[in-house]
Amino acid sequence: MVTGKLYRYFGTRFFKAVLGTFVGVVALAAMIDYVEMMRRGADWPHATAWLLAKISLLRVPQLTERIMPFAVLVGAMSCYVTLSRRMELVIARAAGVSAWQFVAPALVAAMLFGALATAIYNPIAAVLHEQSKRLEGEVLNQVPNSALQEKNSGFWVRQKNSDGAAIINAKSSREQGAQLGGVTMYTFDADGSFQQRIEAKTATLQQGFWLLDDAHIYSIGKQPTEQATYRIGTNLTLEQVRESFATPETVPFWQLPFYIDKAERAGLVAAGYRLQYDLLLARPFLLAAMVLLGASVSLRFFRFGGVQKMVLSGISAGFLLFVLSKITEDMSKAELLSPLMAAWVPVLVGSLTGFVALLYQEDG
Repeated sequence: MVTGKLYRYFGTRFFKAVLGTFVGVVALAAMIDYVEMMRRGADWPHATAWLLAKISLLRVPQLTERIMPFAVLVGAMSCYVTLSRRMELVIARAAGVSAWQFVAPALVAAMLFGALATAIYNPIAAVLHEQSKRLEGEVLNQVPNSALQEKNSGFWVRQKNSDGAAIINAKSSREQGAQLGGVTMYTFDADGSFQQRIEAKTATLQQGFWLLDDAHIYSIGKQPTEQATYRIGTNLTLEQVRESFATPETVPFWQLPFYIDKAERAGLVAAGYRLQYDLLLARPFLLAAMVLLGASVSLRFFRFGGVQKMVLSGISAGFLLFVLSKITEDMSKAELLSPLMAAWVPVLVGSLTGFVALLYQEDG
């Protein structure tokens, strides 16, 4: 009974520390992103402070997903340093409680936290991020194309059929690439000769064609023309467009298997969606690895000193793990590493590092 109460106490302290750290990270990310959005929207004539704040708030949950492992790392370090400073760890050790028993409740809490983040937080963040892109696209559609051309090269894709070819550039993407904003198209005939340049506010992918709104058409030897709607034939499917314009981070976790299946049926690799799916599956274990890293540098008795060195070591370990995860993700996107390996290598490295460090401290 005493052991159960002690486990619940350690688990509660850890959860409160992580939750407080995560709330602080969310607030900091919201302020930084709002300042950045204000800078970007300075030249948007129809953007108001409230609209930019709304876009920023909708983006924050997706931004903080990347920072979540570091919130767990800092929360674990804060929890154990506080317990050591208040001599609670000393008393527990004197009662025969080992470091593994200190860490076990935090590991369970981190796994639950990660599972909730994957199953609930990620779908909400993905939906909100898609809404932020929709609002931003509506604002960008009111900005002249010349102003956008100077600031952002956007997304590029090339299509080719029996009538010729076209190169498409879009400043923004919504609905996983089905709707584009700030569109510029360069069309060529079957011989590869340039035909026309088309600028449009939006382009919507339909069955067999792109539907352009408010199109400005510039052809060689002809006067520029304007049309409210204009069609450009295409043989691209939605799955192919997603490979160029979609961002896997905006797809909810529960819909990722459907997107992967659709892309593979279309003969595409779908490496981005598969990587995102494996990363979300590995998230609970990554948070547990962060607990092991945080505990390995925080269980030293507070009266022995060296707290600054411990904190610096933990932050350095988390930074190195972040660099490793970015390298493996980039290798996976370049098809040099499988998505499964890219998602689980940082987890294994972090877990083994923390486990070995704790094993050396306790039993070495």
